[in-house]
Amino acid sequence: MKEEKKKYALVTGGSRGIGRAICVQLAKDLDYHILINYNSNASAAEETLQMVEEVGGNGELIQFNVIDGEQVKNVLENWHEDHPNDVIEVVVNNAGITKDGLFMWMPKEDWSKVIETSLNGFYHVTNALIQKLLVNKYGRIINMVSVSGQKGTPGQTNYSAAKGAVIGATKALAQEVAKRKVTVNAVAPGFIKTDMTEELNEQELKKMIPANRFGTAEEVAHAVSFLASSKSSYITGEVININGGIYS
Repeated sequence: MKEEKKKYALVTGGSRGIGRAICVQLAKDLDYHILINYNSNASAAEETLQMVEEVGGNGELIQFNVIDGEQVKNVLENWHEDHPNDVIEVVVNNAGITKDGLFMWMPKEDWSKVIETSLNGFYHVTNALIQKLLVNKYGRIINMVSVSGQKGTPGQTNYSAAKGAVIGATKALAQEVAKRKVTVNAVAPGFIKTDMTEELNEQELKKMIPANRFGTAEEVAHAVSFLASSKSSYITGEVININGGIYS
């Protein structure tokens, strides 16, 4: 009897924050096994897996650093060898870091690290999987970007540059692969309550937001889940803003 093909959704940086919320939402809404990628925080990734299982989903952990192209390639190749009948249909490029500071005093390392994680990370993961998506003639690539990549945020020249570049890549790649039923979209959150925004003065900042509050990771995850589904098949090359009206 032929073993049934399992379908997977890979979420990079899936151990915490928005990544975690996406893993849980995909497990709730769609019939995918969730591949939770993490770099160093194994216990947080385990916690995410537990949450996926609690909502009735299945998942497994996959460790690699998106910055390290060789490592990404090797880990994904090994994964495919261990899962010869399975397919990764959804790729959520969520891994990202911030190293905020005024550009004038920004060390080269803070510039490079942010670009390497968001932009090169997108390249390493997507490039390692794109051929299989095209052969499969179906796929969903969802890139987590930011309002910073659209309007620019002072103190985040590096992050704005990285996310702006991923937006450009999203629009170009979408046109290359659309004939094969592979869509490529970006989701651009504004201020969302996560570990990443804990240091920010929410009381002060929410005055700038027409919705008068920070968003939740779950609100972002719902949009990602829709884009990961078959319902979104005529949407590609798009940037979905989730920012409470701060920028459109």
